[in-house]
Amino acid sequence: LAGREDIRDLPLVTIDGETARDFDDAVFCAKEGRSWRLVVAIADVSHYVKPGMALDQEAMDRGNSVYFPRRVIPMLPEKLSNGICSLNPEVDRLAMVCDMRIGATGKIGEYRFYPAVFQSRARLTYTQVWHWLNGDRTAETPAEQALQPHLHHLYKLFQVLHKARGKRGAIDFETTETQMLFNAQGKIENIVPVVRNDAHRLIEECMLAANVCASDFLASHKQTCLYRIHAGPSEEKLRNLRAFFAEFGLQLGGGDDPGAKDYAKLLEQIKPRPDFALLQTVMLRSLKQAMYSPDNVGHFGLAYEHYTHFTSPIRRYPDLLVHRAIKAVLAKGRYDPKGSWDDIGLHCSATERRADEATRDVENWLKCYF
Repeated sequence: LAGREDIRDLPLVTIDGETARDFDDAVFCAKEGRSWRLVVAIADVSHYVKPGMALDQEAMDRGNSVYFPRRVIPMLPEKLSNGICSLNPEVDRLAMVCDMRIGATGKIGEYRFYPAVFQSRARLTYTQVWHWLNGDRTAETPAEQALQPHLHHLYKLFQVLHKARGKRGAIDFETTETQMLFNAQGKIENIVPVVRNDAHRLIEECMLAANVCASDFLASHKQTCLYRIHAGPSEEKLRNLRAFFAEFGLQLGGGDDPGAKDYAKLLEQIKPRPDFALLQTVMLRSLKQAMYSPDNVGHFGLAYEHYTHFTSPIRRYPDLLVHRAIKAVLAKGRYDPKGSWDDIGLHCSATERRADEATRDVENWLKCYF
């Protein structure tokens, strides 16, 4: 615990899906005057997985964990991913913390990073938190009741951040994911849509805030890292998109250089239409894929000038590198991985696509089988 801040008195909690077993992130929020204090604690994987270890080499080769309907192929051994690194409740855990102050309009003010030791107060699920927030259910145990004020602060902060996201012009695509329900024999019993509620979005906004702080911190200290970049659409894709939408009497604004705001505006316009799903898919296809790169070109879809991945080091290798880079800056040093940042960025982008394709293949196969 040497050199760590002790924040075991802060009632941080994890909020994840029902089936999750690797908990990367815990959150806490308090109102301070007109602003909020948001604390995001992320599993300190870089404390256990050091450069040059066989563990590190294997994690880099895998690039990320791969999630299938019935099993996970983890990036790190389960002793780490579900054990000592996972932010399980009521046990001491090491974390890298992003401690932020966020203003009344959702603008992030001061923030700082530090290594810490803490204890998660509870392992909560999205469904459970959403039932509490919308008043469907009330907290029953004293421990649950004690968490309510913090959860309500989190929800208020989320509403402010979500509003700021709209003002910034981030694109909010609405896709329906599916979940497969299996019986005791391992056969598919049913396929149901996953309904995203505000508890999902609340955690998402907290993670976005921490990721933005991480990229700002590294950029301001001139430490190279892997940014999560998302370039705007190419000229050809833009032409095709405009031609397609013209047939429906619709138009994407922004002239030759449309921004995320123009996309977001068009999305709002087509939402009530019966062919919304088709039109949204065509819009989505016109954009490039997000990837990892040391060249910061910003994130088009989220409308950020700089963005990186900091919040999931248990399941994504780029996040682990970002943690090492932050620690190096805090120690007044620099971090350079083995191999070039460009090559590592391309490799991690490729393993991410490989995982997405594998997951899609398995799901499609299972759906056909069903």
